[in-house]
Formats: sequence, C-alpha cells, structure tokens
Amino acid sequence: MATDFASSDDPVLDRLLKAAGAQRIRGVDLSLERIGRLLARMGSPHRKLPPVFHVAGTNGKGSTCAFLRAALETAGLRVHVFTSPHLVRVNERIRLAGTLVSDSELAEALADVLRINAGQPLSFFESLTAAAFLLFAATPADVTILEVGLGGRLDSTNMVEAPLVTGIAELSMDHVAILGPTIRHIAAEKAGIAKRGVPLVTQRYPPAVAARMAEVAALAGAPVLARGEAWDAALADGQLAVRLGAEEVVLPAPRLPGAHQADNAALAVAMLLAQRRFVLPPAALAGAMQWAQWPARLQRIIAGPLFAMLPQGSRLFVDGGHNPSAARSLARFLDGAEGPVTLILGMLATKDHAAFVKALPARARRIGVPVPGHAHVDPALLAAETAPDLDTAFAMVGRPGTVVLCGSLHLAGTFLRWNGPLPT
Repeated sequence: MATDFASSDDPVLDRLLKAAGAQRIRGVDLSLERIGRLLARMGSPHRKLPPVFHVAGTNGKGSTCAFLRAALETAGLRVHVFTSPHLVRVNERIRLAGTLVSDSELAEALADVLRINAGQPLSFFESLTAAAFLLFAATPADVTILEVGLGGRLDSTNMVEAPLVTGIAELSMDHVAILGPTIRHIAAEKAGIAKRGVPLVTQRYPPAVAARMAEVAALAGAPVLARGEAWDAALADGQLAVRLGAEEVVLPAPRLPGAHQADNAALAVAMLLAQRRFVLPPAALAGAMQWAQWPARLQRIIAGPLFAMLPQGSRLFVDGGHNPSAARSLARFLDGAEGPVTLILGMLATKDHAAFVKALPARARRIGVPVPGHAHVDPALLAAETAPDLDTAFAMVGRPGTVVLCGSLHLAGTFLRWNGPLPT
C-alpha cells in the first residue's frame, strides 16, 4: 500500500502534516490500539459524534457516501463527512456540516492531536481520523458519514461504537498483503464494521463470500440486510427502483456515469431505509440521484489546459479506479463509446497492473505514464506507447474520440491539480 501523506500550501498546516507523517509506523500496521489510546486521552470525541452512517467496501464506498450525503443534505440536514484519500488538497477528507474544513481549522485540530499523542507511534491516517473526530464532536451537525480507509475491522474509523447503520459496497481483490489472500478473508475484514443491533446492509456477493460475511456479523450480533434477500434494486427505463421489505421507492437513474453507480446509489438508499432516525422524503432521495458528485470517478472534463490539447470533438473522463473490478466497470462504460478510445494509464507499484490491464477493452489504445511523486509501475508494462508526462500523453492522442485518464487516484489528483476543476 502506498504511504499515506499530504502537503499544503498553507505553511502552518504543511508543517503539521509533515509532523503527522513523521509519526507513521513502519509499513502498514492496522490496529485499534494506538487510536484507542489516543482518543481516550483526547476525551473520547468518537463518542460525541452526531449519528453515524459507516461504509466499507473495495469499490464504491466513496460513491455510496456521496449519495448518502446528497440525500441527507437535500433533506435539509447538516452533514459531517470523512473520506479518503484526497485528490488535490487534504482538506477534501473532512467536511464540517457541509463545508470542507479550512486550513486553520484542520491545523488547530491536528496540532491538538500531535500534542496529546506526544510522539507515540501513530499512522498518518490515524492522525487525520482523530482530527476529524475532534472537529466533528465540536461542530454542530445532524449526521456523520464515515468512509472506511482500509479494510474495516481494524480501520481507525471503526472506533465508532454505535452507528445508526453500516453498509458494505462491492468487494474485490485489493490490498491482499494486508487484508488476506482470498475474497473470503477480505469479506471478513470488511464485515468487521458490524455492530450489535445495528443493521449491516450489503450488496449481492457469491454465496461463499456472503456466508463468511454473515458469520462475522452474527458473531457481532448485527442483523444482515443482504441484497437479493432483505432488499433489492433494479435499473430500467431511466429509473432506479429500490425495495427494502415492503417499502419501495422509485427514483431517477443517478447522473454519475457508469452502470455501477446505480448499485452504489441503491446501497445508499437501502441504508437510509434501514434506519428510522432520519426518514427522508422521496424528493430528497430523488435529489440525491441528480446532485451527488464524486470527483475522479468517471468524471467528465469539459475545459482546462490539458483538455484543450485534445482534438476538437473529444470526450474526456478521469477515473481513479485501480483494481480489476474497477477496470471491468470502466470497460462496460466504454462498450458503447463511438470512435477511437484512448486510455492514458498510470498505476502505483503496489497494484496488480497485469490484472487491471487484462480487464480493459481490447480495442482501446493505451498510453502509459508515470504517477508523479509516487512509486509506480513502469509505463512500458502498461502500454506499448509511453509518455514521460501528461502533457506529452495528451499531445499524442491525435484523433477525436473518447479519452480516459485512469489507473490511479493519485494520477487523477495530479491531473485535476494541473487542469481543474479542483474538488470542492
């Protein structure tokens, strides 16, 4: 797994981010012991949050959080959100009552975290999680959305003891060196967010995977609401129908591109229906389908200096998916694309690049590029054509068609920093 870190144009925040990074433990060592010790010394802010929606998964958990946020805010609620990673600015990870945390707010919280931690071992992600909990506990809001960083059972967000509802999005093989060698191992780690008496809403999985997840949930005392059993959804004729028990809502299809986003939207709706603290009007659920935004997930780009380098008439998308399942979703999205398809592809060295490339559409032209600032796969292993940077790659496209920058959220962040639009 790539080392988690961040920098900032604000000198005070940048110094604190570097200090948080300097505390990091060797490699990836998932544990609740360090964050638990720190939160206890901080006065347990994780126990003072507004009601929590907690989301895990390999792919789609961030998009599910985006749909949850859009529905809750459309209903007039103030929403805290913690997601990762960021694309351009670390502030993107923490949204306070609907607004991205400011440099000064984040600096103040992070300074408190570092002072109270007093040099004890702590990962960068744990530092940011503690800062987010501190900010969320101190800032009035109605609801909190937490996206799991990695895994679930030992992720620092899992310190929250009594969420309203938990959900698990799509599962696939990723981070196997950390989460385990099989999809059953990965499912067990994700299901580790289950809590006694709290509904765990899951997508449809192969029987062995679903059974392993149910075992973990049963040990935790959590009722499982599995897709295809307790709930289901269908997309047809521009409408998304979601049913949980006897309750059904029919909504417009989500505007976020890609058929997989209907699954993420459906999971968000099912999670909302599974809890009774916030009963949202149908108009709020419909609004979420229209207004949810999640940058670098098949994000359409229509302007900017890199976009301007493409032949007139080109369509440009940016997608940060980086595992085989994400590649298959991208391939399905490109099935109906007219004209030439060009993929500008860069991947981190920790990813299974061979499996990702194999799942991409065979007809697509590929241009391999490095991922600036990160250990990355040799571009020559990704494509027969390579470019030393994004400017060169975009200049190589040549013919109008569909262009997708893909393979890495870090590469997507580099693109958005140079081209825009910046995430807000």
